[in-house]
Amino acid sequence: MRDNIYTIPVSEVFEPKCGCPICRLRDTLENRCVEYIMGAAMMEPDIRIETNRLGFCTDHFQRMLAQKNRLSLALMLESHLQELRKGKYKDIVLKAEAKPRKRGDMKTVNDTCFVCSQIDGALNGMLNTVMRQWERDTDFRALFQQQEYICLPHAEKLLTVAHDTLGKKDYPAFKEMVLSLLDKQLEAVGADVSHFCKMFDYRNAGPNADWGNSRDSIERAILTLSTRDFRSGSEQ
Repeated sequence: MRDNIYTIPVSEVFEPKCGCPICRLRDTLENRCVEYIMGAAMMEPDIRIETNRLGFCTDHFQRMLAQKNRLSLALMLESHLQELRKGKYKDIVLKAEAKPRKRGDMKTVNDTCFVCSQIDGALNGMLNTVMRQWERDTDFRALFQQQEYICLPHAEKLLTVAHDTLGKKDYPAFKEMVLSLLDKQLEAVGADVSHFCKMFDYRNAGPNADWGNSRDSIERAILTLSTRDFRSGSEQ
Protein backbone atom coordinates (compact mmCIF):
# COMPACT_ATOMS: atom_id res chain seq x y z
CA MET A 1 0.00 0.00 0.00
CA ARG A 2 1.35 3.42 -0.95
CA ASP A 3 2.11 5.53 2.13
CA ASN A 4 1.05 8.78 0.43
CA ILE A 5 -2.63 7.81 0.33
CA TYR A 6 -2.57 7.95 4.14
CA THR A 7 -0.87 11.36 4.39
CA ILE A 8 -3.49 13.38 6.26
CA PRO A 9 -2.69 16.39 8.47
CA VAL A 10 -4.32 15.65 11.81
CA SER A 11 -5.25 19.27 12.48
CA GLU A 12 -7.14 19.31 9.16
CA VAL A 13 -9.34 16.43 10.37
CA PHE A 14 -10.15 18.24 13.62
CA GLU A 15 -11.00 21.61 12.03
CA PRO A 16 -14.70 20.94 11.13
CA LYS A 17 -15.75 20.41 14.80
CA CYS A 18 -18.73 18.39 13.61
CA GLY A 19 -19.32 14.84 14.83
CA CYS A 20 -16.54 12.56 16.03
CA PRO A 21 -13.11 13.53 14.62
CA ILE A 22 -11.85 9.95 14.73
CA CYS A 23 -14.83 8.84 12.64
CA ARG A 24 -13.89 11.53 10.12
CA LEU A 25 -10.28 10.33 10.17
CA ARG A 26 -11.34 6.70 9.71
CA ASP A 27 -13.71 7.59 6.88
CA THR A 28 -11.03 9.58 5.06
CA LEU A 29 -8.55 6.73 5.30
CA GLU A 30 -11.24 4.24 4.29
CA ASN A 31 -12.36 6.21 1.24
CA ARG A 32 -8.79 6.64 0.06
CA CYS A 33 -8.07 2.94 0.46
CA VAL A 34 -11.21 1.83 -1.41
CA GLU A 35 -10.60 4.31 -4.24
CA TYR A 36 -6.97 3.17 -4.45
CA ILE A 37 -7.64 -0.56 -4.73
CA MET A 38 -10.53 0.00 -7.14
CA GLY A 39 -8.19 1.94 -9.41
CA ALA A 40 -4.94 0.88 -11.05
CA ALA A 41 -3.72 -0.66 -7.79
CA MET A 42 -6.00 -3.66 -8.20
CA MET A 43 -3.66 -4.86 -10.97
CA GLU A 44 -0.54 -4.59 -8.77
CA PRO A 45 0.65 -8.11 -7.88
CA ASP A 46 1.35 -7.35 -4.20
CA ILE A 47 -2.12 -5.85 -3.75
CA ARG A 48 -3.87 -8.74 -5.50
CA ILE A 49 -1.99 -11.28 -3.38
CA GLU A 50 -3.29 -9.60 -0.22
CA THR A 51 -6.87 -9.12 -1.47
CA ASN A 52 -6.92 -12.77 -2.55
CA ARG A 53 -5.71 -13.83 0.87
CA LEU A 54 -7.82 -11.58 3.08
CA GLY A 55 -10.96 -10.91 1.05
CA PHE A 56 -13.36 -8.18 2.19
CA CYS A 57 -16.02 -7.66 4.83
CA THR A 58 -19.65 -6.94 3.93
CA ASP A 59 -19.32 -3.22 4.64
CA HIS A 60 -16.36 -2.81 2.32
CA PHE A 61 -17.96 -4.89 -0.43
CA GLN A 62 -20.81 -2.35 -0.29
CA ARG A 63 -18.37 0.55 -0.48
CA MET A 64 -16.58 -0.98 -3.45
CA LEU A 65 -19.90 -1.51 -5.24
CA ALA A 66 -20.69 2.16 -4.66
CA GLN A 67 -17.57 3.08 -6.66
CA LYS A 68 -19.46 1.90 -9.78
CA ASN A 69 -16.34 0.26 -11.24
CA ARG A 70 -17.76 -3.20 -11.67
CA LEU A 71 -14.91 -4.53 -13.80
CA SER A 72 -12.28 -3.79 -11.16
CA LEU A 73 -14.38 -5.47 -8.51
CA ALA A 74 -15.12 -8.45 -10.78
CA LEU A 75 -11.41 -8.96 -11.47
CA MET A 76 -10.62 -8.97 -7.76
CA LEU A 77 -13.50 -11.34 -7.07
CA GLU A 78 -12.37 -13.66 -9.87
CA SER A 79 -8.91 -14.20 -8.40
CA HIS A 80 -10.21 -14.27 -4.81
CA LEU A 81 -12.71 -17.00 -5.68
CA GLN A 82 -9.99 -18.96 -7.44
CA GLU A 83 -7.86 -18.69 -4.30
CA LEU A 84 -10.74 -19.97 -2.17
CA ARG A 85 -11.26 -22.93 -4.47
CA LYS A 86 -7.61 -23.90 -4.01
CA GLY A 87 -8.46 -24.67 -0.40
CA LYS A 88 -8.20 -21.38 1.48
CA TYR A 89 -11.81 -21.73 2.63
CA LYS A 90 -10.95 -24.97 4.43
CA ASP A 91 -9.72 -22.98 7.42
CA ILE A 92 -13.39 -22.55 8.39
CA VAL A 93 -13.60 -26.33 8.76
CA LEU A 94 -10.51 -26.36 10.97
CA LYS A 95 -12.04 -23.67 13.17
CA ALA A 96 -15.42 -25.40 13.35
CA GLU A 97 -13.81 -28.65 14.43
CA ALA A 98 -11.37 -27.09 16.91
CA LYS A 99 -11.94 -27.29 20.64
CA PRO A 100 -14.24 -24.44 21.75
CA ARG A 101 -11.60 -22.73 23.90
CA LYS A 102 -9.28 -22.40 20.89
CA ARG A 103 -11.77 -21.09 18.36
CA GLY A 104 -11.59 -17.49 19.53
CA ASP A 105 -7.93 -17.21 18.52
CA MET A 106 -8.36 -18.82 15.10
CA LYS A 107 -8.89 -16.59 12.06
CA THR A 108 -10.64 -17.71 8.90
CA VAL A 109 -11.45 -16.00 5.62
CA ASN A 110 -14.74 -14.95 7.29
CA ASP A 111 -12.79 -12.91 9.85
CA THR A 112 -10.48 -10.93 7.56
CA CYS A 113 -10.78 -7.94 5.23
CA PHE A 114 -8.07 -6.26 3.20
CA VAL A 115 -9.49 -2.75 3.71
CA CYS A 116 -10.02 -3.27 7.45
CA SER A 117 -6.43 -4.43 7.88
CA GLN A 118 -5.10 -1.40 6.00
CA ILE A 119 -7.29 1.06 7.89
CA ASP A 120 -6.49 -0.43 11.31
CA GLY A 121 -2.77 -0.05 10.71
CA ALA A 122 -3.04 3.46 9.29
CA LEU A 123 -5.46 4.64 11.98
CA ASN A 124 -3.22 3.40 14.79
CA GLY A 125 -0.35 5.39 13.32
CA MET A 126 -2.51 8.50 12.99
CA LEU A 127 -3.74 8.18 16.59
CA ASN A 128 -0.14 8.18 17.77
CA THR A 129 0.23 11.46 15.87
CA VAL A 130 -2.89 12.78 17.64
CA MET A 131 -1.28 11.96 20.98
CA ARG A 132 1.96 13.72 20.10
CA GLN A 133 0.13 16.85 18.95
CA TRP A 134 -2.14 16.88 21.99
CA GLU A 135 0.88 16.52 24.27
CA ARG A 136 3.03 19.21 22.64
CA ASP A 137 0.65 21.72 21.00
CA THR A 138 -1.63 23.80 23.21
CA ASP A 139 -3.58 25.06 20.17
CA PHE A 140 -4.33 21.50 19.11
CA ARG A 141 -5.34 20.65 22.68
CA ALA A 142 -7.87 23.49 22.55
CA LEU A 143 -9.07 22.32 19.13
CA PHE A 144 -9.57 18.80 20.50
CA GLN A 145 -11.65 20.16 23.38
CA GLN A 146 -13.87 22.06 20.93
CA GLN A 147 -15.00 18.89 19.12
CA GLU A 148 -18.73 18.19 19.04
CA TYR A 149 -18.27 14.76 20.60
CA ILE A 150 -16.25 11.52 20.65
CA CYS A 151 -18.21 8.35 19.83
CA LEU A 152 -18.11 5.40 22.22
CA PRO A 153 -15.85 3.02 20.21
CA HIS A 154 -13.34 5.76 19.42
CA ALA A 155 -13.30 6.97 23.02
CA GLU A 156 -12.14 3.48 23.96
CA LYS A 157 -9.53 3.46 21.19
CA LEU A 158 -8.24 6.93 22.08
CA LEU A 159 -7.93 6.12 25.77
CA THR A 160 -6.15 2.84 25.03
CA VAL A 161 -3.57 4.57 22.81
CA ALA A 162 -3.25 7.46 25.26
CA HIS A 163 -2.65 5.14 28.21
CA ASP A 164 0.23 3.53 26.33
CA THR A 165 1.79 6.70 24.91
CA LEU A 166 1.08 9.73 27.12
CA GLY A 167 3.02 10.37 30.28
CA LYS A 168 1.47 9.97 33.72
CA LYS A 169 1.16 13.74 33.98
CA ASP A 170 -0.82 14.17 30.74
CA TYR A 171 -2.99 11.05 30.64
CA PRO A 172 -5.50 12.09 33.37
CA ALA A 173 -6.22 15.40 31.62
CA PHE A 174 -6.64 13.67 28.26
CA LYS A 175 -8.94 11.05 29.77
CA GLU A 176 -11.10 13.73 31.38
CA MET A 177 -11.38 15.58 28.05
CA VAL A 178 -12.38 12.48 26.07
CA LEU A 179 -14.91 11.31 28.66
CA SER A 180 -16.40 14.79 28.86
CA LEU A 181 -16.99 14.84 25.09
CA LEU A 182 -18.45 11.32 25.23
CA ASP A 183 -20.70 12.08 28.23
CA LYS A 184 -22.05 15.20 26.51
CA GLN A 185 -23.04 13.18 23.45
CA LEU A 186 -24.57 10.29 25.39
CA GLU A 187 -26.68 12.74 27.39
CA ALA A 188 -27.82 14.65 24.31
CA VAL A 189 -28.63 11.69 22.11
CA GLY A 190 -30.19 9.84 25.04
CA ALA A 191 -32.55 12.74 25.66
CA ASP A 192 -33.50 12.86 21.97
CA VAL A 193 -34.21 9.11 21.84
CA SER A 194 -36.39 9.42 24.95
CA HIS A 195 -38.26 12.33 23.35
CA PHE A 196 -38.76 10.25 20.20
CA CYS A 197 -40.30 7.44 22.27
CA LYS A 198 -42.60 9.86 24.09
CA MET A 199 -43.93 11.21 20.80
CA PHE A 200 -45.72 7.89 20.24
CA ASP A 201 -47.88 8.53 23.29
CA TYR A 202 -51.35 9.47 22.04
CA ARG A 203 -51.28 12.58 24.24
CA ASN A 204 -48.44 13.99 22.12
CA ALA A 205 -50.08 13.27 18.76
CA GLY A 206 -51.44 15.90 16.46
CA PRO A 207 -50.45 18.18 13.57
CA ASN A 208 -48.57 20.55 15.89
CA ALA A 209 -46.59 17.84 17.67
CA ASP A 210 -43.12 19.05 18.61
CA TRP A 211 -40.60 16.37 17.68
CA GLY A 212 -37.67 18.66 18.44
CA ASN A 213 -34.37 17.07 17.38
CA SER A 214 -35.65 13.54 17.85
CA ARG A 215 -36.62 12.47 14.33
CA ASP A 216 -33.15 11.15 13.46
CA SER A 217 -32.23 10.28 17.04
CA ILE A 218 -32.16 6.54 16.36
CA GLU A 219 -29.59 6.97 13.57
CA ARG A 220 -27.52 9.38 15.69
CA ALA A 221 -27.59 6.95 18.61
CA ILE A 222 -26.35 4.15 16.35
CA LEU A 223 -23.61 6.44 15.04
CA THR A 224 -22.54 7.25 18.60
CA LEU A 225 -22.45 3.58 19.56
CA SER A 226 -21.06 2.04 16.36
CA THR A 227 -19.15 4.80 14.45
CA ARG A 228 -21.35 4.26 11.37
CA ASP A 229 -23.77 6.86 10.01
CA PHE A 230 -26.92 5.34 8.50
CA ARG A 231 -28.75 8.58 7.84
CA SER A 232 -29.90 8.71 4.22
CA GLY A 233 -27.37 10.35 1.95
CA SER A 234 -25.08 11.11 4.87
CA GLU A 235 -21.55 10.11 5.59
CA GLN A 236 -19.69 11.04 8.77
